[in-house]
Amino acid sequence: VTIPESGGQGPRAAPPGAWAPRCCRFRGGARATGVAVSTHPSPSPRLRLSDGHRIGRDDACKALGQRKPSIKAGSFIHSSDSLVVCEVDPELKEKLRKFRFRKETDNAAIIMKVDKDRQMVVLEEEFQNISPEELKMELPERQPRFVVYSYKYVHEDGRVSYPLCFIFSSPVGCKPEQQMMYAGSKNRLVQTAELTKVFEIRTTDDLTEAWLQEKLSFFR
Repeated sequence: VTIPESGGQGPRAAPPGAWAPRCCRFRGGARATGVAVSTHPSPSPRLRLSDGHRIGRDDACKALGQRKPSIKAGSFIHSSDSLVVCEVDPELKEKLRKFRFRKETDNAAIIMKVDKDRQMVVLEEEFQNISPEELKMELPERQPRFVVYSYKYVHEDGRVSYPLCFIFSSPVGCKPEQQMMYAGSKNRLVQTAELTKVFEIRTTDDLTEAWLQEKLSFFR
């Protein structure tokens, strides 16, 4: 895979799995230090930011403006666009901390959005006693959103648990600038919320109780 060097010295070959300099600078407190490009049959590009965060295959592809999650061997990566990594609003951090330790047993959700002017992830709305089907009605169909959802999950053996789920709603048809801001900020928000059950939907219609239970069935 050939990667353009950031110093204007022309392209150079990058070994499989190596970090190669990118030619674009990141806004919002982080810069790209490289793109890890694999030449295996299923290449998985990664972006690593200077603040230590990394974004995965799908988010990397969105940031690079690719429609499919792959980079073909011998291709050039050219991107002058900026990937914004937004901070998390301190008030939202406190809200998420309290939400993690809530004692209520009903379903509840926190919907978050990116404040473009402040370049910050902020609280949009909070809901109590809301089903997945009701929750999807609260999500815009053409704009991304982050959701933390506390769900009462009844296992097949009758056990009841209350998993906290992070849902990234990234509908097809969003503006590229919005996609980049949300994709670049997702990992930082997930780490701030200290969540491990992370899911993504590409249309709000995907958010159903059956879909969520299927996702949760992979966790024991």
